[in-house]
Amino acid sequence: MSDLRPRRSVLYMPAANERALEKAKSIPTDAIIFDLEDAVAPDAKNTARHQAVAAASSHEYGTRELTIRCNGLDTPWFGDDIAAAAGSGAAAVVIPKVGSVAALDQVSVLLDAAGAPAEMSIWAMIETPTAIFDARAIAAHPRVSVLVMGTNDLARELRAALVPGRHPLVAHLATALVAAREAGVAILDGVYNDVNDLDGFRDECVQGAEMGFDGKTLIHPGQVAIANQVWAPTDAEIEHARRVIAAFDEAVADGRGVATVDGRMIENLHVANAHRALAVAAAIAAIS
Repeated sequence: MSDLRPRRSVLYMPAANERALEKAKSIPTDAIIFDLEDAVAPDAKNTARHQAVAAASSHEYGTRELTIRCNGLDTPWFGDDIAAAAGSGAAAVVIPKVGSVAALDQVSVLLDAAGAPAEMSIWAMIETPTAIFDARAIAAHPRVSVLVMGTNDLARELRAALVPGRHPLVAHLATALVAAREAGVAILDGVYNDVNDLDGFRDECVQGAEMGFDGKTLIHPGQVAIANQVWAPTDAEIEHARRVIAAFDEAVADGRGVATVDGRMIENLHVANAHRALAVAAAIAAIS
């Protein structure tokens, strides 16, 4: 399943910055978004596109999942971005400000026309009121594998404050999360803007993980280690998961309908959660 591949940390890298692209090869992030959009000035778009394709096709980024964020459908760079990304070897294209299934259909048709492999997916950015209302349909699109929250643009369009705890955005984050879970796709939390406030960043990561997000998009390498830690099962959680599975298996073998661990009753849902925790830990180990 797409939501099981580790995407604890997904780092935006400005594709026009050659030094940043080189540095990214050694950053222990789970995934990279080579950015052609917000982080790139208009006069650097062509350079960024060329360098993003070269990076994605270089085979020099190890097990990191590589994607390219294209400029929006309403920009003069979109067509060239899609055509270049289609043959780059990237796992996905990240499309900003997705507002409809029709837009996703257009992206998919252009990818196919440019020779993209069938497995190249779309990461759809949810960053407008329209996208929140249409999140269910967007998540269900057959080429979408990941929803990406664009919390800065969403807050701007809502005229909402970006405050600790994000209470103005929580309901909208939850709407997109429910849509992703119904569709069986992954969903990434939005960025944290203050790269020097690591305590605040950790708090927001914990909030996102507790809500159910699969990981977080990042704007600075210094945020990677915290995101990786927050979204990974701890040793204690892994040990507890094994005990839950063992206790339940023993109860079933003995013909008992109930198992307990540490005085708490174990049901099927706890066993399913335990199996998922072990699967996530194994998936993280496989790319580490």
